[in-house]
Formats: sequence, structure tokens, C-alpha cells
Amino acid sequence: MGEKKEDEVARYGKKAQETVRETMKEFKKGELKSGKSGKKVKSRKQAIAIGLSEARERGAKVPPVSKKPK
Repeated sequence: MGEKKEDEVARYGKKAQETVRETMKEFKKGELKSGKSGKKVKSRKQAIAIGLSEARERGAKVPPVSKKPK
């Protein structure tokens, strides 16, 4: 019943998109810092992950983190 079809795509809410957009602006300016260490983020993928994480914390509609191994 709750299984996804192959052609289904993860859906993100408007608030989540806006949060990621803001995070990417910080990243491009070189102002985005990671969690505890406070180091500057250099990876685009990491910047997107930070944005999605912040959106989840704010209660935006974001699909759950994928648990499948790479």
C-alpha cells in the first residue's frame, strides 16, 4: 500500500525550497559554515543537505532521509 512506484519523485514544499535557496546563497558568498566545527562548507552537495536539514527543523515538507547504502 505505502510503496512508491518507480516514476514517483520526491516532493518538496515551497518553504523547503526557499530554505535551500537561502542556504545556497550563503554557500555561494562563502559564508556558510558547518555545524559544531564551524568550518566553511566547500561542497555544493553538503550545502544542499544543510538546507534540507534546516527545512526539516522548521517543519517544512521534506521527504525523509534516504537510508539505502551507496
